[in-house]
Amino acid sequence: MHLDRFPRHQLTFGPTPIEPLNRLSAHLGGKVRIFAKREDCNSGLAFGGNKLRKLEYLIPEALAQGADTLVTIGGIQSNHTRQVAAVAAKLGLGCRLVQENWVDYHDAVYDRVGNILLSRLMGARVDLVDAGFGIAFKQSWEDALEDVRRSGGRPYAIPAGASDHPLGGLGFVGFAEEVRAQEAAMGLRFDYVVVCSVTGSTQAGMVVGFAADGRADRVIGIDASATPNETHAQILRIARHTADTVGLGRPITPEDVVLERAYAYPSYGVPSPETNAAMRLAARLEGLITDPVYEGKSMQGMIDLIETGRIPAGSTVLYAHLGGVPAINAYSFQYRNG
Repeated sequence: MHLDRFPRHQLTFGPTPIEPLNRLSAHLGGKVRIFAKREDCNSGLAFGGNKLRKLEYLIPEALAQGADTLVTIGGIQSNHTRQVAAVAAKLGLGCRLVQENWVDYHDAVYDRVGNILLSRLMGARVDLVDAGFGIAFKQSWEDALEDVRRSGGRPYAIPAGASDHPLGGLGFVGFAEEVRAQEAAMGLRFDYVVVCSVTGSTQAGMVVGFAADGRADRVIGIDASATPNETHAQILRIARHTADTVGLGRPITPEDVVLERAYAYPSYGVPSPETNAAMRLAARLEGLITDPVYEGKSMQGMIDLIETGRIPAGSTVLYAHLGGVPAINAYSFQYRNG
């Protein structure tokens, strides 16, 4: 695979650090060694996060096309839209964000704090749309693109999560290559990589990247969408396209895409008591802050997989922390007492 033939606009600091989670490992019995790769610390752009790794491969195309406005879509507390707003500000581009009501959660300040506050602060135009969750293409996004065109702008379309885009999987192919170099330096090899999945291209890129050394099915996706059939299908489709794009040299099969479906309840964006318990545990043992939408659920899933032995004793596990912590502010009542 040759990622270096694809233009890349650096938005991140460089390789993200990997740190041991020794106290969490010990708390879970000490039979599994857990490390975290800190995609949440990957950039100075508005708290960073996993979407920046993807956007590094989309932005060269936007600039080559002469785009003057980035147009994307997400939920009200979307981490992705916040990262697109930051990139637009950094590059001097306009930004149009369609923010739909994807989460059945009703806090008085839900649409005024956290990610959406940061997006507004960075100058993005935010269109609040009362439409429900879905990872498919949305009419509201198409309407925003057309509105930019009508007013004389040149929009560049970025789908939700920067996922369902021809270049959307490349960033996390690079993640796998980066991990291999870090493994060599650390003198270990990760048996499993745990990652949250919703729009799909983060896991899809990892599947392709780790397929290069036979570990595609060792990437354990933790579904947080609560629509796992659609999410699995999208991960598989993006992974297959990405494998062709980078010249993997072997087909991606449905068995390569492992998606754990037991942790997304009660619904997308709404934490369960078990999610909150996992968030508190990681915070109190490691000072590792996760969020109730994504990372809390993947932390919950990883803990359960270790405790039930589905991740077997003796394993070395890499938890991919994708960012998203600013959203916790929108759930402040849940955590008012810690």
